[in-house]
Amino acid sequence: MASAVEIDAMRRALQLARRGPRGLNPQVGAVILSPAGEVLAEGFHRGAGTAHAEVDALSQLAPGAARGATAVVTLEPCNHTGRTGPCAVALIEAGIARVVYALDDPTDAAAGGADRLRAAGVDVEAGPDAESAAALVADWTHLQRTGRPHVTVKWAQSLDGRAAADDGTSQWITGPDARRDVHARRARADAIVAGTGTVRSDDPALTARADDGSLLEGQPMPVIIGESETAPDAAVRRHPRAPLFYATHDLHAVLADLAEQGVQRVFVEGGPTLASAFVREGLADDLLVYVAPVLLGGSRLALGDVGVPSIDAAKRLSVASVTSLGDDLLLIARPVETTPRRPEPVPALAGENEGDA
Repeated sequence: MASAVEIDAMRRALQLARRGPRGLNPQVGAVILSPAGEVLAEGFHRGAGTAHAEVDALSQLAPGAARGATAVVTLEPCNHTGRTGPCAVALIEAGIARVVYALDDPTDAAAGGADRLRAAGVDVEAGPDAESAAALVADWTHLQRTGRPHVTVKWAQSLDGRAAADDGTSQWITGPDARRDVHARRARADAIVAGTGTVRSDDPALTARADDGSLLEGQPMPVIIGESETAPDAAVRRHPRAPLFYATHDLHAVLADLAEQGVQRVFVEGGPTLASAFVREGLADDLLVYVAPVLLGGSRLALGDVGVPSIDAAKRLSVASVTSLGDDLLLIARPVETTPRRPEPVPALAGENEGDA
């Protein structure tokens, strides 16, 4: 069982892990403790191709200084050779006597470090603060399991399910509390996705902003999907991060390419056509629906064709939460069962309205 000192060290390791970048590799932190429980060194993973957290911490110690020490790590030490060598071997060679880690490595390639350590005579303890460690790398774990980023599809609608009035106007369906929540969620995403139709009709900046209009610290990478050209003076081209343009309607291909670039979390905010396409293809992991207590009527539905020809084929959801935001409601729902398939041709991503919250 982990000691109180080791549990404190794990909390510190989790803090260190958050300093590392989100990307192709998980965020991992490590603390090296002396046999007496004193902190000898700390480390975290600083990005693909750099030393892993354990090795980063060991590198701060003189040769032999880690002998008999305990390594506290947020993720099971890896057991494979990639751009760097196996962390399990580095710990063994450093003379580490005990390893405490929070979460088993979910990947086949890197797993097995704990077994390798035990085989070398290292005392291994798994599980302390596993819930916090799992939450930290949840998006990366999803990427490993599915091969694509976690996708959140957001839209704002009236109580009768409309994204805009019949004349196309949609700002603002919801109130300031809902809009503030949207921008906070944008700031936590790695990429924000819109269709070319929304970019052309609404000219969104796709930034995460504070109430006074200033930019928040976290800014998602803007991603534009569709075959139409984006105007040279479009607001998205002034985004603090360079936009990515995909002249395709193959959402699977777009997500696969984003995954290769280390994008873990995607926020889709591109109007009814694009939202419907992600839902239809089984690519929506979370649905964020901001509902305003207004009635609009008309034909501007918040969702279009999502591939449901009859009630028997309805896409079943579980409601994760319902939150009041001023006069509005935020419903977060998730598919009961997601079975992604290769896409059929989808309508051009044009003529849609963002329905910004």
